[in-house]
Amino acid sequence: MNKDIAIKVESLTKVYKLYNAPIDRMKEVLHPFKRKYHKDFYALNDVSFEIKRGEIVGILGKNGAGKSTLLKIITGVLTPTSGKVIVNGRVSALLELGAGFNPEYTGMENIYFQGNLMGFEYNEIKQKVQAILDFAEIGDFIYQPVKSYSSGMFARLAFAVAINVEPEILIVDEALAVGDMVFQAKCMAKMTALMKSGATVLFVSHDTHSVKTLCKKAIFLHNGTIIDFGESAKVVGKYIEMQHLNTGAKLRELDVQIENSKTLEDLSNDTIPVVVSLEPKVLDMNLSQRYGDGRAKILNAVILDDKFQPTSELVATHDYYVQIAIKFYADLPTFVIGAMFASLDGVQQVGCLNSQDGITFPAVRCNEVYVCTIKLNVPIKAGTYVLNLACEFPSINNITHQTLDVINSFEVVRVVFNSKDDCFYSMFYVNGNYSLKRISE
Repeated sequence: MNKDIAIKVESLTKVYKLYNAPIDRMKEVLHPFKRKYHKDFYALNDVSFEIKRGEIVGILGKNGAGKSTLLKIITGVLTPTSGKVIVNGRVSALLELGAGFNPEYTGMENIYFQGNLMGFEYNEIKQKVQAILDFAEIGDFIYQPVKSYSSGMFARLAFAVAINVEPEILIVDEALAVGDMVFQAKCMAKMTALMKSGATVLFVSHDTHSVKTLCKKAIFLHNGTIIDFGESAKVVGKYIEMQHLNTGAKLRELDVQIENSKTLEDLSNDTIPVVVSLEPKVLDMNLSQRYGDGRAKILNAVILDDKFQPTSELVATHDYYVQIAIKFYADLPTFVIGAMFASLDGVQQVGCLNSQDGITFPAVRCNEVYVCTIKLNVPIKAGTYVLNLACEFPSINNITHQTLDVINSFEVVRVVFNSKDDCFYSMFYVNGNYSLKRISE
């Protein structure tokens, strides 16, 4: 295998036999004509990919998609039904924190036990013990059986062991979901340092923000097959799209009752001109991503300055208007419009929704076209961003929305500082109110 490849997976398949009752297993073994009493469940089905040394790859997918099965086969915990996996390097795995620990052993004994399982000699482990103890911070409990540990102490020790053995390949399966906030932050900092050192990392998480910010690439697994594999922001977008569409399909079955807080007359403002084109914009799908259930379509949008002139260069902390044209293809009792500015890695930075502001739009009818104008501030530091647009139906306001039409990266915008005196070093700026009182001479 190419030495630049850390993990190579070829046509990997894992099939489980599902029986309706335990006795069916015996019936199948003893049946003279080899009758099948089971159903085949494909946890993984013909999965193939390569991961290069030093790459940080996220793995996304709903529960039952095959993520944990894949990692267990890579680490040798499970054997595949067919296909093969080649791993080039020393692996440290956090599949389930503490998996492989002996509950009767003390914490110290488990450190040496785990080290031996990873192929380290006694003296090699001894050199790493202090770093493990410093990270775990469980004090004298290290000399107590781990069965007496709280879940937090158990997590600290398990992560400390896995992360301090200088692995060439680190595999993490939702391990950072346990422990207190300080411990999670500490784990993330340690993982980030390990990634920067050149280790190969496979990182399973439902936290799409972490996958986008930590990982350069991502794998999207669904029902045991790879839906997408590539640049993390694109794969995360595909995952979010499928999640929204699946959730929306189920929510459409609900009978949602809406009480409108605003009428069309309440929301009309004759001082705001209609500048946006009603012609559908042709999107560059190499840049943009679009999904929705088709009951509405965002025709076009434009950013306007305080004189209602179109612009794509915004001054930080200034107010702007986002004007959006929408056509509806179904009767709806209400809808939600949102405009967000996101960084180039897809992370939403600032935005607004009418529902978040306590405004419920009136009912609309099929084939009607509306223009919504949103005034918002841009308190983000100078840089390049993208405008994201959303039209949704609120099944539960601000909690669960059905996706009518969403366009990520509708257009690229640039945020600048008005002058060098305006610059700020945080991501966001908010106006402060100040007071000053002299207490003594």
